[in-house]
Amino acid sequence: MTDIEIPAHSQKSWRYRFFEILPGLLSWSILITPFVISIFSPTAIALIIIAFFLLWFSRAVGLNVRVIQGWRTVQQHQRLDWRKMLDELERLDPKHNSKELPKWHYEVIKRLQKTPTPIKPHQVIHAVFVFAYNEGIEILKPTVQSILDSDYDMSQAILVLAYEARDGAQSEEAMLTLAKKYRGDFREIIVSKHPLTPGEVRGKGGNFNYAAHKLQSYLQQNNIDPKYVMVTMLDSDNRPHAKYFTALSYTFAATPNPKQASYQPVPMFTNNIWDAPAPMRVIATGNSFWNLVLSLRPHMLRNFSSHSQPMDALIDTNFLSSRTIVEDGHQFWRSYFRFDGDYEVYPIYLPIYQDAVLSSNYRKTIKAQFVQIRRWAYGASDIAYVADKAFFTPNNISKSDRLFKFLRLLEGHISWATAPLILAFAAFVPVLFNPDNYTANLLPIIASRIQTVALIGIFVTLLLSIKALPPKPLRYKRHRTVFMVLQWVLLPLTTIVFNALAALNSQTRLMLGKYLENFDVTDKVVKK
Repeated sequence: MTDIEIPAHSQKSWRYRFFEILPGLLSWSILITPFVISIFSPTAIALIIIAFFLLWFSRAVGLNVRVIQGWRTVQQHQRLDWRKMLDELERLDPKHNSKELPKWHYEVIKRLQKTPTPIKPHQVIHAVFVFAYNEGIEILKPTVQSILDSDYDMSQAILVLAYEARDGAQSEEAMLTLAKKYRGDFREIIVSKHPLTPGEVRGKGGNFNYAAHKLQSYLQQNNIDPKYVMVTMLDSDNRPHAKYFTALSYTFAATPNPKQASYQPVPMFTNNIWDAPAPMRVIATGNSFWNLVLSLRPHMLRNFSSHSQPMDALIDTNFLSSRTIVEDGHQFWRSYFRFDGDYEVYPIYLPIYQDAVLSSNYRKTIKAQFVQIRRWAYGASDIAYVADKAFFTPNNISKSDRLFKFLRLLEGHISWATAPLILAFAAFVPVLFNPDNYTANLLPIIASRIQTVALIGIFVTLLLSIKALPPKPLRYKRHRTVFMVLQWVLLPLTTIVFNALAALNSQTRLMLGKYLENFDVTDKVVKK
């Protein structure tokens, strides 16, 4: 498929608008349903609600198991000697099977001995993009330094510093200073100042595209084949694990069809976790663990935040879309349809550390957190895009694959908006309309028992959250650790306010045609 761009607002058909309305319509209908059915049949709605609670109880058990599995997998991959593995992958002739390395590594070597891939490890060139809007040197320098400190020869990597010219080019001084400081440490440093361009939403897609064209020109001038160039996209606060680029090189060189793949690390929001307010810490930890779960479910994995994709694939998709503020997740769908479904996202079981939300004061932090999750939830806008490309545009993708991917996408966004509210309040609805009905009065008790058992899972999250903490800054006393435990009483509140309501906000905007066309950059503050 060649036409993979989002239609302009004036080009959207009634059918496209229907699928934009669909997620909000379904979410609001589901939330209203308990009130309607309670009037006519309290017993029926009670049974439906109990079934819903049991469904989510079983999901909660599965999620806790996956969190533990994901945590163990990431810990194991952090301990691996990726440089040795990469060297053995280059030679495809290990002298002996080292007990220190995993069995799957030697299975990969056997596979490549029979069927070589088009990329050898020594041919890989990394191009690392760092994006900025209004961030200063105190945010950007640790990010660039973390890239340079990687367990990989970054003198062979290209660093692309991409910042916005709009609103006074607030990051220009910091970017130019960094380019000058690190000029001799990378193969090349490209500085890109993205102008405000008509027809683009004010988001990261346009910034990347402008800088990517500069990179493309550099590759042409230096006779570098784009198929060997692995592009990694980092926000200003993203700090890769020291072994990330080595592991990425390994996975890239081991991929049978690398052009039809992208690579997703595990975003962990722990950079400033000690400094963030309690509600933000709970949300950041929950998001980190959800990313652990997704890493073990390749069929659900999508590009999110920091991710990597070969340059030749990006050229083939005309880079990212500049018509959406969720360009990361949307790039999965652009690539999926461009390659007629022959496209995968490979997990890299290593973290890229990011900031929890923290602004200059508590009120601004609360607002920034809501706006950030609302922006993520605006991925519901992809539902119409996927429906249009999957069902109404000629393609060579199997019907079952198109259908299941669409339904998973739709169900995920509907659950995001409705499940926390139903779990919190639905059990009390029937008794409001039927105070004398036995079943209606029994329902809150049954729901409470199920929720009490489900709370056991919080202890798993609590224990792992303590293990995931970076070292406590010296400016904090021991009692700060106690607050890291007590903060979990806020989980129901944060789930409702910052997840369900943010998702409903995004879906309602889509229903009404009040599109989000401005990437509200999350404030980044460094505490000293």
